[in-house]
Amino acid sequence: MPPKKSYESYESESEADSQSGKGGKTKRQKLEKNSDEYKRRRERNNVAVRKSREASRQKAKDTIEKVARLREENQALEQKVTILNKELGVLRDLFLTHATATATVQAGNVANVLVKKEEQEDESSENTADSGNEPLFFMS
Repeated sequence: MPPKKSYESYESESEADSQSGKGGKTKRQKLEKNSDEYKRRRERNNVAVRKSREASRQKAKDTIEKVARLREENQALEQKVTILNKELGVLRDLFLTHATATATVQAGNVANVLVKKEEQEDESSENTADSGNEPLFFMS
């Protein structure tokens, strides 16, 4: 580890750096409070501070307005979702009612067709059974 430098050596290095223009920040000139340059710089700084603070206020105001607008939009969208869910429920009930009624009618039709078919089969089997016992032509 290198030996620690004395206070005097630090001072002499910083003076050398500032004079050569190398190595970091340069020292600011101290101005007297009553000088024109000091007053001009203070005025410029005050204007910059006002401008920065006004920009911050405007940004905060814009953010608050945006939050309010988005909350309103969100509330409107939530109401729309509620309405659409109710409409979906109504349409689902209508569909199920229609599907049930249609299925009932179709089941009834199928049952009627089956009953008629059974009756026809019964009649044809009776006709076939009767036809063997009776002659087709009668002779008198």
